Amino acid sequence: MLHQYERVPQHYQLNEASENAVGSKPAPAISLRSSDESTSDPCTFQFEAIRPNVFRTTFTTPQHPVPPFPSVKRVAPDFGGDAPEVTTDLDRCSREIRCGKTKAVVDWSNAPVVSLFLDGVQKPVHRDLNFRSYAVDATGIAHYSVYKKDTLHVGLGEKAAPHGFERARLHHPLYKHIPLLINVTPSGCIGTFSTSHARGTWSVGSEIDGMWGHFKVYRQAHGGLEEYLIVGGTVAEVVRSYAELAGFPLLMPRYMMGYVGGGMKYSMEDSPRACDAIMGFIKNCEKHDMPCSAFQMSSGYTVAETEPKTRNVFTWNRHRFPDPRAFTKECHEHGVRLLANVKPYVLANHPGYPDLAKTGGFFRDPITKKTAVARLWSAGGGESGEGSHIDFTSKAGYEWWYNGVKALKDVGIDAMWNDNNEYNIPSDDWQCALETVNVPGGVARNDIGLWGRALHTELMGKSSHDATLEAEPDARPFVLTRSATAGTMKYCASSWSGDNVTSWEGMKGANALALNAGFSLLQCYGHDIGGFEGPQPTPEHLVRWIQLGIHSPRFVINCYKTNPSDNLIGEVIEPWQYPSVNPIIRAAIKRRRNPPQRWTGWGHESDPTVWSKELLKGDSQYWFGDAMLVAGVYEPGVSSARVYLPRKEDKDPGFLNLSAPYQHFESGKWHEVESTWYTSIPVLARIGSAIPVGKPAPTTCLARDDPEFPNIAKDDWRGVEIFPPPVAHDANIPSQADGAPVTDGTHATTQSFANQWLEDDGTSRVEKSELCAFEITYSAASPEEIQVGISMTKQGGFEPLWTKNGITVVLPIGEERVVTASNAAKGEVLDAGRDSKGRKLWKLQI
Repeated sequence: MLHQYERVPQHYQLNEASENAVGSKPAPAISLRSSDESTSDPCTFQFEAIRPNVFRTTFTTPQHPVPPFPSVKRVAPDFGGDAPEVTTDLDRCSREIRCGKTKAVVDWSNAPVVSLFLDGVQKPVHRDLNFRSYAVDATGIAHYSVYKKDTLHVGLGEKAAPHGFERARLHHPLYKHIPLLINVTPSGCIGTFSTSHARGTWSVGSEIDGMWGHFKVYRQAHGGLEEYLIVGGTVAEVVRSYAELAGFPLLMPRYMMGYVGGGMKYSMEDSPRACDAIMGFIKNCEKHDMPCSAFQMSSGYTVAETEPKTRNVFTWNRHRFPDPRAFTKECHEHGVRLLANVKPYVLANHPGYPDLAKTGGFFRDPITKKTAVARLWSAGGGESGEGSHIDFTSKAGYEWWYNGVKALKDVGIDAMWNDNNEYNIPSDDWQCALETVNVPGGVARNDIGLWGRALHTELMGKSSHDATLEAEPDARPFVLTRSATAGTMKYCASSWSGDNVTSWEGMKGANALALNAGFSLLQCYGHDIGGFEGPQPTPEHLVRWIQLGIHSPRFVINCYKTNPSDNLIGEVIEPWQYPSVNPIIRAAIKRRRNPPQRWTGWGHESDPTVWSKELLKGDSQYWFGDAMLVAGVYEPGVSSARVYLPRKEDKDPGFLNLSAPYQHFESGKWHEVESTWYTSIPVLARIGSAIPVGKPAPTTCLARDDPEFPNIAKDDWRGVEIFPPPVAHDANIPSQADGAPVTDGTHATTQSFANQWLEDDGTSRVEKSELCAFEITYSAASPEEIQVGISMTKQGGFEPLWTKNGITVVLPIGEERVVTASNAAKGEVLDAGRDSKGRKLWKLQI
């Protein structure tokens, strides 16, 4: 988007037709129409309250319609019975809308300017740029707003820039198209979200001049603006409100919570055959006692057996896989699910290409009036061939893809791996069929520019998801996607950062990517551990990367490391490839966990230190769920890490180091944490938290036996790690009467802690899944005793297998107090000995 043909209307009038339609009572909205433009192309500006903290803005002309296929559906206003207060000052060309704790002011004395305020905060949390707020820019638009220096800007799907985006120009799209930018400040937060699938860029704090000052600008290449402004006191409030618009993250199946293997080489092998190479990998996982729950099968299974040996999606290489169903069945017998790589383009030599071209399954080129053709990746590194992208708005293309996915499911493939789906095509003028989407009235254009390339990423996800669901109606559908929109995540339950390279810097920078992805609700997100491309990691580097990887929502070792002698196959990373570190890696994989990654300041916005530049970058440490603070070591030969432990309030019980020497750390301070590479990276547990844990093996919650997976261990054991305040060093120091925690980090406290979690069977589709809610409470009332209680609430008939055996309470290393049942608990507490780490165990009935 290098062009710039801006025009900014400076004179607006109330849209009388809109005002009269709402009657005498002012509506929590405003409609303006430019009066200094030609009558053939006037600008219309609309602003309306949608929720107490959510507002919608549109800026359109007859040539710039609202997005014809928005990534979120338009929602009707809903204020929960508490109507907004509206006041209008026509003399000052101003309207004020007050909704709950939020106030919006629209001033149209010049170009419209929106200002948003939170109660108790004098300065606006958001303000448009005076005299240059909304501009028509050739075929698209631009929206300018004030940029706040030294604050946090996050989101936009995933970005390789520093987490805070200080002076960062974000014109590179990477793999995701999620125009959600969140500005986080100590006094409030604002999320700005565009619903268009058209190409767009955010320039954040990288443009400044003497007249306009500091500003940020969203530029959209085609069509008009539909934008949501989301206000919150904390970033969590903004993200939740965004989820209520775009959809909450999908549940992933249980098998994606374990170690997932992969590597392009395995599916590319001719001798030994690829099917045997993959089975060899699975058996090696068993041999080395490194539990693997799923395998990402690269596109080598689709490579043609004869020249030109290109990848032909939805076909099978029968030399490498002579009997696909027998292969998938053998993998399942070892407890390993399979993800098959699928790409949304068809090379010209694909056997299905002629029919797809004839039936209109591809984009059309308006110049040639024929199927649009492009160069596409076809075989190995640097290899390409001519072919065409599937137009998912065409009936022929959508159904061909749908039937291809069903055919993979029919031979036992468990999940789809939507790859190479960024739709990086050469022309916005290519034409769509528009047969599988609703075309709004008045929209006559069918170019991919207006409808958006990313629309096809979303429809590809939908086709893969719906076909998977039809093939296996009772199972939880799972689609992994490389590219994504806000709407894509309604269909795809996982994503990753794409083709990374082996480096210490890249390993560290990936943390910021993951945090931005989390703000953008890209669920089950992670990276290719060890680097997809580049040199093999050293033993130390591989260990460090795995130590980070097990503390991410998605843990996958997958790569294509170019082999100078054969660019078609490449090398792989195997977790057992360095015998000297096998025990370290084995222990790490068995500690695998997968809650979400979050910025250190999440929930701790009142702690001034979280606003330091070091923590705003977001690449050195992060919250992992709400119980663990994780930091990495990002240089070879380094054996400690500097970690900041955020403080939520004055009376904060602090953190416990989960590695030797297992010390208690005070919150609100920086600490140097010992972290030798053969032990662990820093993982600190928040005092008062709880972490449910299961068997260190791939398991299923289902009570019934599944003949397809006869050897999977039953999920009939559950532990819960708790982290009580440490025992007082001075027994004469009295307990605090009010139950507040002691602040010096040395004494036990009478404070009670409560933690909750949900469980389901891990395999059923969401609509049919039933949940069990669990709550564990505990308190350390004396230097000798910890009282614990556990309760369960069933939502439906489902109950996990392990509840019949009770739950095992796992105490930290060195914690020797006796566990007793609280008044609310049922039954007695049994001494269950110690685990292999020497931690004390106690069995408690549900």
